[in-house]
Amino acid sequence: MQEYLWVEKYRPQKIDDCILPTTIKETFKQMVDSGESQNLLLCGGPGCGKTTVAKALCNELDTEYILINCSEDGNIDTLRTTIRNFASTVSISGSKKVVILDEFDYSNAQSTQPALRGFIEEFSKNCRFVLTCNYKNRIIEPIHSRCTVVEFKIPKSDKPKMAMGVLERIKNILDIESVEYDEKVLIQLVMKHFPDIRRILNELQRYSVSGTIDVGILSQLGEINLKELVSAMSTKEFTKVRSWVVDHMDNDPTHIFRTIYDGLYDSLKTHSVPEAILVLADYQYKSAFVADQEINMVSCLTEIMMRCEFK
Repeated sequence: MQEYLWVEKYRPQKIDDCILPTTIKETFKQMVDSGESQNLLLCGGPGCGKTTVAKALCNELDTEYILINCSEDGNIDTLRTTIRNFASTVSISGSKKVVILDEFDYSNAQSTQPALRGFIEEFSKNCRFVLTCNYKNRIIEPIHSRCTVVEFKIPKSDKPKMAMGVLERIKNILDIESVEYDEKVLIQLVMKHFPDIRRILNELQRYSVSGTIDVGILSQLGEINLKELVSAMSTKEFTKVRSWVVDHMDNDPTHIFRTIYDGLYDSLKTHSVPEAILVLADYQYKSAFVADQEINMVSCLTEIMMRCEFK
């Protein structure tokens, strides 16, 4: 299935091919030149290239690695089994292995993260750990101190060059996929979602089904897919609910709350509507001052999902 996803099919295999700020790219090129990875904590927003860089680094170093998505499988049992079994054995090539822990900020800070601290030390002769996260403040300090922290911040001076790089990349992909396009529409899509390259590619692939990317998609760029959310909530699929939130957080939170308010009435059983409205009102109020809008939105939808009955 993954080979049909453009984000996987066209994922860069070398650091040089990754679209990154100049200083960050140089940092990773120096690691490639040194012939060995360090323990790394890669921090930055969704789709900015953290996982791509981690994989490309391993590819260029010809290093054996495993990747674990901690938002789905980041519990303590995974550390005790999967990671221990992998890290405790010697690589066939004799080089150090690498464990990539994607979205590590979703792992438990009371159990999983302290355990990993011990693993980093226990397997230091045989294995390196590369952690990615959206929010570095969710990672305990002992992990920070055992890793080289790389923040995927984009200097203002690098943004035009990087955005142009994304535009040229997606034009090349559309040419390969034989999809016609209006370059002005592509520019608007890049401007809306940059630097989330993953989101840009996913949107393009979705719109490319018709065989043409033209002005007809512009009205859809800000569209909120409520049907997908209701389906996930009614079957209590938390991972899908969270993914929906991540995909829609480029919209104004007030607009998202209003859209949910307008649409849930037709999706909930009558007795659950008042309760859902009270939950929405509470979290919309909180959204004015919370530090993390994504967590606030996920919490709101989770509460509705668990407390309300759907038709």
